[in-house]
Amino acid sequence: MASSQTPVEDTIREKITSALNPSRLEIHNDSHLHAHHKAMAGSTSRETHFRVIITSEAFKAKMQPARHRLVYSLLKDEMARDGGIHALQLRTMTPEEEERRRAAEEGPAE
Repeated sequence: MASSQTPVEDTIREKITSALNPSRLEIHNDSHLHAHHKAMAGSTSRETHFRVIITSEAFKAKMQPARHRLVYSLLKDEMARDGGIHALQLRTMTPEEEERRRAAEEGPAE
């Protein structure tokens, strides 16, 4: 079996899916947009900057900071590893919040 070209993304997906059972999980690798940054000098990793959208019932009754801490705790090893996750942008929602957001984006019915 060939090794994955996206091992960090695979781990993010696996850990979030296992712990949070999301109804929506989008993982965007934005590393190419940051490769020229000074902090990335010498890094050979192409998986350092991620934008993640998660919708999960697990976020009910949790404020955004608590939701983010939960995700950070799941990915602490990947964030601590040399060449691992350098930046993680999160959008966390409950299914109800996602539905309200979708309705607001669609606007009022005519």
